Amino acid sequence: MIFYLCSLILNLKVSILTVSYQSAATLRQTIESVLAQDYPNIEYWVIDGGSTDGSLEILKSFGSSIHFISEKDAGIYDAMNKGLKLIQGDVIGMIGADDFYPSTDVISSVVATFKSNQVDVVYGDKQYVNPENPEKIVRYWTAGAYQEKQWLYGWMPPHLSFYVKKSSAYRNGPYRTDFTCSADYEWMLRALYKNKMTALYLPKVLMTMRNGGTSTASFRHRLIANTEDRKAWSVNHLNPYFFTLALKPLRKISQLFKSKK
Repeated sequence: MIFYLCSLILNLKVSILTVSYQSAATLRQTIESVLAQDYPNIEYWVIDGGSTDGSLEILKSFGSSIHFISEKDAGIYDAMNKGLKLIQGDVIGMIGADDFYPSTDVISSVVATFKSNQVDVVYGDKQYVNPENPEKIVRYWTAGAYQEKQWLYGWMPPHLSFYVKKSSAYRNGPYRTDFTCSADYEWMLRALYKNKMTALYLPKVLMTMRNGGTSTASFRHRLIANTEDRKAWSVNHLNPYFFTLALKPLRKISQLFKSKK
């Protein structure tokens, strides 16, 4: 029985992308957490923006275990688009250069969910840790079951706990490079809300992130993000409620009080 179940899922190749720039302090842990996954059919690409901090030496040290390019790009979303053109997998996921997987069975759990459900997207939860002490969990993001109307109430799935079939991703198109911090929100809004992709929630922590990343860096950054969030609806010719974008950051505050299931 075990052999039969394994044979059902091992035919899916999973492509994991990491976009990095000057991330030498954390990049090795990220790569090692990908290589430690118990699912064997993984293609891993690191798209580096021409780092000069020792990242290239770290990438080279993994030999043929990973694929990478290191060259200047036009920003994080341009780098993501580069990666999407290079991958060969059936399912796509992303992990940040300062993030790591909370367990070795993340990818196998995602693949098993795809295999048992005919959906375009599988997403799950994530947790945040203290950047100086990665063993200390400071908050959780519990995404919850998918309901399309929740987009109108400020909901979005966690981007780095979001896995999509390659065929569906290509139909959705590239990330918009005219966004500076909310192109992930726009891409998922376009995929799920506008293009009606099917999605399934996997109630499992799929990503560990260091707290204090770009998306929560400053009040000024939050204002820019809010402007781009509004633009995400506009460029897709969608109409949110008048309170939709105000609720989005408030939902993040509520995550501070969520504990592990």
